[in-house]
Amino acid sequence: MAEVNNSSVIQLLADRFGAKVSGVNEPYGLLTVETTKDVIIDVLTFLKETEGTGFTFLTDITAVHYPETKHIAVVYHLHNMVNKIRIRVKVFIHEHTPAIPTATVLWNGANWMERETYDFFGVKFEGHPDLRRILNMDELNVHPMLKQYPLEDPNRVDKKDEYFGR
Repeated sequence: MAEVNNSSVIQLLADRFGAKVSGVNEPYGLLTVETTKDVIIDVLTFLKETEGTGFTFLTDITAVHYPETKHIAVVYHLHNMVNKIRIRVKVFIHEHTPAIPTATVLWNGANWMERETYDFFGVKFEGHPDLRRILNMDELNVHPMLKQYPLEDPNRVDKKDEYFGR
């Protein structure tokens, strides 16, 4: 079997998914690809189970909010422990309909990662066995990592410029 490296993984993804996998780049040697939510489970399954890829370890699932584009990127980090290579898979979803299929069908460990991502970013993982808050209070009606709230309370009086001679 040939050695697994970024070039071979890119070629396998292109052969199997074509234009469904885009945005391929390698910042600091970390292979990064983008795909869509309708094929994310197929891409993750392919990366996990296909000979020549071997990304059997799910390192992390998280998200990034881009308020200027109204998108949330759900980010999966996978690791091939045998060949010591990693891949980052990104899926961009709209912030007003933040839903994506669950990866718990592939990795049981995705359960807690998806719960954390739901708790902080509001991403709903469709088909998740127990999607509820994991770190914040159930009564909290916001998702704190979304960048749609001011960083400071504008009503604070101890932060007024006139108190500091400005």
